Amino acid sequence: MIRSLTTMLVLLLCLSSNAFAEQKEKVGNFDIHYVALSSTFLTPSIAKSYGIKRSSYTGIINIAVLDTSVEGNPAVPVELSGVANNLLDARIDLKFREIREGDAIYYIAEVPYRDDQEINFKIAVKYDKKLNTTLTFKQKFYVE
Repeated sequence: MIRSLTTMLVLLLCLSSNAFAEQKEKVGNFDIHYVALSSTFLTPSIAKSYGIKRSSYTGIINIAVLDTSVEGNPAVPVELSGVANNLLDARIDLKFREIREGDAIYYIAEVPYRDDQEINFKIAVKYDKKLNTTLTFKQKFYVE
């Protein structure tokens, strides 16, 4: 089931339009990959297995950090904390869950939204004393 989620997210990233394309930020020897999309892109069985609320009003943020200084660019376990704000400045604390699948490590959080709503994200990313940065991005969500 875990492989199904990873496979689904990878396929979404490969086949995605600009509305929810994967983004990447390079910080030192680390690549921070992130994507925000509607939870309806997950199949009901995958959403259920991870306890994700599958709804036209729930978005998912997925983050993975890769160490580019090591051969094979392995994923690294990081500490994440963050907030999401809409344009009316309603603040939502993001609660990230770590998912490990083989060598892959990624983090997901859910965020509620309304139709045609832009959400601003500010996420602190820490890895030992090697990485300490803030990831900021915005994503517009639509109800299907």
